[in-house]
Amino acid sequence: MAFLTARDEAAVRQEFQRIRGPVKLVVFSQDLVNADLCAQNEQLVREVAALDDRIGVEVLNPAIERDRAAAYGVDQVPAIAVEGAKDYGLRFYGIPSGYEFSNLIDAIVTASSGEPVLADATKESLAALAGDVHIKIFSTPT
Repeated sequence: MAFLTARDEAAVRQEFQRIRGPVKLVVFSQDLVNADLCAQNEQLVREVAALDDRIGVEVLNPAIERDRAAAYGVDQVPAIAVEGAKDYGLRFYGIPSGYEFSNLIDAIVTASSGEPVLADATKESLAALAGDVHIKIFSTPT
């Protein structure tokens, strides 16, 4: 059963017109841990990637490819790392469905250019920070 309807696909293709460069979606998945969720997450990512040739998918099993998972800082499944020209630290844990789906699409577009769409005042405030900030956003299923 497909996650995306024809209407969803059309809307995502419209958003993907803003993609500026290649993007890789690294999916962390296991057959023995959260198997159903991992399979659904992988299917969703493959459906999204199929909508634009500039999006690639790589599936990793963190139990087998521990070093690579550690390099991404991923210790849970299912998870997705969104990379553009470099790894900007964009991670999704769980299945980005419902309201979180639009965040995945925005992350793909942002990673493709390496430049988030921010107001000048926001950029100035961020530049004034004394060091790096690690932000985590938690959401509940909708």
